[in-house]
Amino acid sequence: MPTAREALLRSALSALAELPWSAIRMVDVASGAGVSRQTLYNEFGSKDGLARALTRREADRYLHGVERLLGERADAADRLVAVAEWTVGEARARPLLRALLTGCWGEWLPAPPPARAATAMSAVPAQRRADVGPPGTADLVALVRDRSAAALRQDVRDSGPRDPGSRPPGPRDRDRRDHDRDALLYRCELAVRLALAHVVAPGAESVGPLVRTVVTAPLSAPSPRAGAR
Repeated sequence: MPTAREALLRSALSALAELPWSAIRMVDVASGAGVSRQTLYNEFGSKDGLARALTRREADRYLHGVERLLGERADAADRLVAVAEWTVGEARARPLLRALLTGCWGEWLPAPPPARAATAMSAVPAQRRADVGPPGTADLVALVRDRSAAALRQDVRDSGPRDPGSRPPGPRDRDRRDHDRDALLYRCELAVRLALAHVVAPGAESVGPLVRTVVTAPLSAPSPRAGAR
């Protein structure tokens, strides 16, 4: 059985499928969840607090899905393709996620208001997380990029122990390691940005083949770190 908090978030999301955010009343959200309006205000404080919690929940749900796909035992290209294709499908089906990923909110959706001051944050962990609101679009892209790269780097570490007879890494080895790390980050960011381009301007074909091409082809562009040097 869902908690009162989860029931309220579900009720708000259900109402959002029928009405623009500005027309949704807190009393109706509470009624749809089967709780009192006072319980709603105890949980979220205000309609802005509910908006922050709703968008935070959507961002967290998306990132959990990304991590699930990255945890599957497949090669790097397959996992990046899976994340990209899933991102496109989920964004098309979930307007709130689409807005989080693209920054295009419109009048229908609850664009997250500014985070509450730190001194006013709730003592309840779940509410504290909602108080800070969801990550911005650029931050969400960076989170997917970094989690993708971390998962793929872990594969390399897990592929086998280092040869105990090999020499300690020297400056060239470290430079090569930095280059490989930057290249991996670059490929992971290309994959997620291709997915977002497909969300905004859908193509006739799936985004998968495009992602597979860019993550397996030799890089002809500098990595983000290299370009900043």
